[in-house]
Amino acid sequence: MTKYIVIAGGVISGVGKGITTSSIGKILKEYGYSVTAVKIDPYLNYDAGTLRPTEHGEVWVTADGGEIDQDLGNYERFLNIDIPKSNNITTGQIYKAVIDKERKGEFLGKTVQFIPHIPEEIITRVKHASKGYDFTLVEIGGTIGDFENLPFLFAMKRLEREIGKENIIYVLVSYLPVPSHMGEMKTKPTQQAIRMLSETGIIPDFIICRSRNPLDDVRKKKIETYANISSEYVISEPDIDTIYRIPLDLEKENFGLKILSEFRMKLKKKPDFKEWQQLVDSIAAPKNKIKVAMVGKYVDIGNFNLKDSYISVNESLLHAGASLGIGIQIEWIDAKKLEKGVNVGEMLKDYDGLIIPGGFGSSGVEGKINAIRYARENDLPFLGLCYGLQLAVVEFARNVCSMKGANTTENDKKTEYPVIDILPTQKAILEKNDYGGTMRLGAYAAKLKKDTKVYGLYNEIGRLKEDKEKIEKLAKDKSQKFRLGKLTDNNDLVLERHRHRYEVTPKFIDKIAEKGLVFSGCHIREDDTKLMEFIELPKHKYFLATQGHPEFKSSLGKPSPLFYGFVKAAIGKLPKYRELR
Repeated sequence: MTKYIVIAGGVISGVGKGITTSSIGKILKEYGYSVTAVKIDPYLNYDAGTLRPTEHGEVWVTADGGEIDQDLGNYERFLNIDIPKSNNITTGQIYKAVIDKERKGEFLGKTVQFIPHIPEEIITRVKHASKGYDFTLVEIGGTIGDFENLPFLFAMKRLEREIGKENIIYVLVSYLPVPSHMGEMKTKPTQQAIRMLSETGIIPDFIICRSRNPLDDVRKKKIETYANISSEYVISEPDIDTIYRIPLDLEKENFGLKILSEFRMKLKKKPDFKEWQQLVDSIAAPKNKIKVAMVGKYVDIGNFNLKDSYISVNESLLHAGASLGIGIQIEWIDAKKLEKGVNVGEMLKDYDGLIIPGGFGSSGVEGKINAIRYARENDLPFLGLCYGLQLAVVEFARNVCSMKGANTTENDKKTEYPVIDILPTQKAILEKNDYGGTMRLGAYAAKLKKDTKVYGLYNEIGRLKEDKEKIEKLAKDKSQKFRLGKLTDNNDLVLERHRHRYEVTPKFIDKIAEKGLVFSGCHIREDDTKLMEFIELPKHKYFLATQGHPEFKSSLGKPSPLFYGFVKAAIGKLPKYRELR
């Protein structure tokens, strides 16, 4: 039977439940068990696709086309597995499912009520996600005491009654503040979180104590007395230099073994964190670093929110840097500052590489195009992601192909050269004002041209072989086979995830290619339309872009090929005199 570990948070949001959940999964997987994770978000939105990234964080895209909370990204990065969109549960999804069933007459005339129907739907979804796994980690978003959490806590307690307490444990992640005017770590907020959790009938089996500093024995004893659990089950999780250190720190307290002990289970294999430790050390204490310019909009809202909005891009750079033994210093540049009248070269001259991440809208677009032009003309390593590819095509069309005023129709519907345009199928969707979950979403196959940099990188990292196995599975899945299009030959195919509506306009491809821009990979739809997935300049040190989001397929020890190649090229630009400061 699947064992369940429910993770809830107390005191404040953003305390690190997602990273803690991911770290527990990493440990158990290293012990030889199969692990999956479920994220419960108690908001009424159906998914995260229509939420503002600068407020809620990055929208994570699953392989099967889900727009999900960013915590699923951490699960995948730590567990190295593809997690389906059904593993994200929102209040909106639950109520919609129950109402849809009622409308179809599936309750046979019964009165539909909060209890039992809402908890039953939650449990059904959690059990479905758990099939075939030894462990299922269930993270409940928000904090203890939120009214919107109650249905999910109630459902977990009901699940406990169904399967028995021996098959489920509860982990409370709580924050212990250190008020500056006291200089003393306070346990009272955690005590209150324990009390509020107990009001739902749940007593935590483990308490993970997040704080600026490690938890001392005095504080452990206080929590032990209040929670009535052994101090050995009160685990310290202080602030660290990199999130990837957390599994190592939890292992120092034998947290994984304590979990197995609670379930009366034993190790399936001896854990080996040696390689993970080396990669963590490479991130935390690199001997040298590169400076990467990230050009985008919303820079004026502050770096904290930007980091959350582009967390997967940041992490992908760290993964590549760790594999290459180099530190990454990311600096954000406001695209609006690179528009007309600004010396772009002066602003970019000290950087070792340039990234244009995904995005929407016209704000700062001309500044991004100016930055791309500088990178192309000055041999500065460049990586474009989604919108970054589209703007790189616009820049090349304007300045190399003499297509004056070339643009994307997203920003200029009357341009003479619409080198980027919306798909006809997407136009029909937008006419209905149907925005949620309607873009080209999830993994799509692309056939790579041999003798290109893109092909070489995917081959070097081993993704051609890895994706071949996934493509074979997709070909057998009728509901997902469309992701292959007409690319039935699984040789030289790769899978990358997408989230966009606009594409390179087919009628301009040959004219642009004649001037030297190589379209190094494409997806072929069932209607024979070729969608360009990768571009590159062969003679440039590194000028690559992709219509996909390779940042969603990167993890520590298995970096994304395109980020790996970018960092490798940027190291080549690194001045010998620049040392880590």
